[in-house]
Amino acid sequence: MAAITDAQLRELLTTSPTIAVLGVHREPEKAAFYVPEYLHDEGYRILGVNPAYVGTELFGEPVRATLAELTEPVDLVDVFRRSEAVGGHVEDILAMKPHPRCVWLQLGIHDDDAASILTAAGILVIQNRCTLADHRVG
Repeated sequence: MAAITDAQLRELLTTSPTIAVLGVHREPEKAAFYVPEYLHDEGYRILGVNPAYVGTELFGEPVRATLAELTEPVDLVDVFRRSEAVGGHVEDILAMKPHPRCVWLQLGIHDDDAASILTAAGILVIQNRCTLADHRVG
């Protein structure tokens, strides 16, 4: 896979208003909270996914247990799960209609097998990068 350019990252982030955050968290000191909070404050619609927080609301939206519960198109899936858990979400991501344009694995998260499957389905995969840091640079 070719490396994504800064210009491509900027274009992706400026044209992806709806972001599903897989592994969203409620604790402010966790990246899975403050990164989506930053994106929400920048005007993105954040759809949180974490079975531990079903029945609560984050960023003005109800938290869903799984990606399968999202009933609307999502531009980008921002993943805050351990690398070894990513493969378990590939089926749900591929079942999303339409597919998200991008699956973004946050800093420290990497799964080449999952990335290959998603890329083969036409989904851009970004691994081991922070959406907050890349958005600020853009």
